[in-house]
Amino acid sequence: MNTLVSTLNPARGGASAPRINYMPLLVSLLLLAVGANYLAQQAGWRQGSLWIIGALLGVTLYHASFGFTQAWRVFVADGRGAGLRAQMIMLALGVVLFFPALSQGSLWGEHVSGIVAPASLSVVIGAFIFGIGMQLGGGCASGTLFAVGGGSTRMILTLAGFVAGSVLATVNFTWWATLPSLPPTSLVKEWGWPTALVANLAVFAVIYWLTTVIEKRRHGRLVAPANPGAGKPAWWQAIRGPWPLIWGAVALALLNFATLAVSGRPWGITSAFTLWGAKALDAAGTDVAFWQYWANDQDTLFAPLSHDVTTVMDIGIMLGALVAASLAGRFSPVWKIPLRSLLAAAVGGVMLGFGARLAWGCNIGAYFSGMVSGSLHAWIWLPSAFAGSALGVLLRPWFGLSVEKTAQPSGC
Repeated sequence: MNTLVSTLNPARGGASAPRINYMPLLVSLLLLAVGANYLAQQAGWRQGSLWIIGALLGVTLYHASFGFTQAWRVFVADGRGAGLRAQMIMLALGVVLFFPALSQGSLWGEHVSGIVAPASLSVVIGAFIFGIGMQLGGGCASGTLFAVGGGSTRMILTLAGFVAGSVLATVNFTWWATLPSLPPTSLVKEWGWPTALVANLAVFAVIYWLTTVIEKRRHGRLVAPANPGAGKPAWWQAIRGPWPLIWGAVALALLNFATLAVSGRPWGITSAFTLWGAKALDAAGTDVAFWQYWANDQDTLFAPLSHDVTTVMDIGIMLGALVAASLAGRFSPVWKIPLRSLLAAAVGGVMLGFGARLAWGCNIGAYFSGMVSGSLHAWIWLPSAFAGSALGVLLRPWFGLSVEKTAQPSGC
């Protein structure tokens, strides 16, 4: 998911597990407990629950090192598709859970709705820009959050660029909205959930199969992912990591469904970045409220951040990743970072934020949650972002960033 995954992921340790980082662990657990209590008191039990769900997402992303950025990169550069196959499993479980509930419009008596956005030219452009930004910034939206929480100092700059790019895109957002577009289209509503479910599962299966074909042609076999957790009890591995990708895929689908049940909508990330940037500009004296983007959403702009679902979950993700990194004994921020890498982080972050706003979401809101919502725009987002990511892979060496490749067998 990010270029520092080898240092963030506890899977990359030696034979013996590093010692738990007790101080950051205690701090993160204390903040989670205090935050959950505060949110429950000030904003209601739902916000407190979403805070905890966000933390569990952070633990899952870190321990499973569940990737979008790195998974796409190693497939483009090296033909390895384990990460993409895990994404297809996640999406398949997601649509099985989501489609019936979204078709009914309620879940356990509570109203629910999906993330369905216009299928527009701005999605194509925005997703392509986002894909390039993924590879330069070193992470997607979820990857940026869990990397920051896990101790990646470089990704702090990516996050700052993400916020800046998100706000920049809202300045002329109305112009982008005038580009050619189909109306928001839900395949669940257009086709009925059984037909939409079968169609989606079929496409996921084809993508899964294609990755195996390509990987076998490239390497002669499926490359087995490293499994440093082998031989450890399941409970030990669950707490300290690393997790197999399949654990991450299942957990993310279930936690997204929990988000739907509690908040009434699927998981999203980047709208909070836009809100943070807008609030910062407003505090500095800029009349953000008069921007057309916020004209019909004044309540969100001026409400406390504790009332914003996405903000609560985003911060929860970072704290959850800090918990996971501490349990893995891998919380060790590095402050000496090459200048070219920092430049890539800044540029990539701005592209991530700008692209996400134009594309009505990121790898979570537009891709993951868009897919499980049955939104047509998600199927436009995926190939556009993948194409941008492929270009980003080619650009990485210009910034001194590595591109992972499997070592070829040697006769020596």
